[in-house]
Amino acid sequence: MELKYEELLKRARANLPKKVSAIQERFEIPKASLLIQGTKTVISNFNQICEIFNRPQEHLLKYLQRELATPASIDGPRLVLGRKLLADNINSKLIQYASDFVICKVCKKPDTKLRKEGRITYMHCMACGAKNPIRAKI
Repeated sequence: MELKYEELLKRARANLPKKVSAIQERFEIPKASLLIQGTKTVISNFNQICEIFNRPQEHLLKYLQRELATPASIDGPRLVLGRKLLADNINSKLIQYASDFVICKVCKKPDTKLRKEGRITYMHCMACGAKNPIRAKI
């Protein structure tokens, strides 16, 4: 007994659940955990953020210093910023950093590495093999 393709397709669709849950992304941009101490802002989970982004602490430090226009220093797993800042400002900069330096422009996956060739820094995706120059400078 041979079934036609159309009949098999109808049978397969009938066996599917009514609501197919969306696949959740495995990469979520972390939120900064902030503490205000006098005139300084402390990001207590800075080390964890760098590990999730798979980038060195110094790279993210330079980016945040430039974008937030404030001096900063690394104190163990924390980052101490030289002035009071809102959580929304810091979290928006983290989202922008992930967009510019972490997430692949082609496949939208976070499996990337930064490589410098000559004077140009490239973001090389380990998932799809894409190689894109980075336009933002640090």
